[in-house]
This record gives sequence, structure tokens and C-alpha cells, in this order.
Amino acid sequence: MGKKEENTAFICAVCHRSVLPFKHGTYRNHCPFCLTSVHLDVLPGDRKSTCKGIMKPIGVKNHSKKGWQIVHQCLKCRMEKVNVVGIDDDWSKIIELCHSLQT
Repeated sequence: MGKKEENTAFICAVCHRSVLPFKHGTYRNHCPFCLTSVHLDVLPGDRKSTCKGIMKPIGVKNHSKKGWQIVHQCLKCRMEKVNVVGIDDDWSKIIELCHSLQT
């Protein structure tokens, strides 16, 4: 399956909001409203994970080349993955996540 077929709209498994695909050729890998993801990939974009657990945002980091990233942890298998912050992500949620790490 190619990028075009996989980069589709979805309903968030956590907040149940409708999420539109990106139009600039990259994968949408988390909800821009609640920042939650689903454990779908083994390697980025391959959709080969059999886990399918909810990926909770647990942290934020800044990569020197990729910019701001959200750290997700799967609530089912505990695997951690890092996803680049999307252009339309809710920055108040990202800031809230940063503050929760400081306490």
C-alpha cells in the first residue's frame, strides 16, 4: 500500500473527532486535537504492527533537524515512538504536556 492510500482521514480512537489527512505528502500519525496515536507501525508508515494499542503522549522533545516531536508510549505493549509535531497540532495541549513533565 502506498502513501496516498494510507494517508487518509480517520476518527480519533480517544477524542472521537474527525481528523483530515495532511496534504503535503507526509503521514498523519496522531490526532491534532488530543495528540493521541494508535500503534499501527513497526517502521514509520508501514502499518505492520499487530499491537493496535492506544499511544498516549508522554513527552515532548526538540530534535535539531526534525524540530519539535511528541513522545508516545503504547498503553498495551509499552513501546515508545517519537512523532514530529504537525502544523495543525493543538499547541495548548503540547504546552500542557511540557508543564506536566516539570511537576
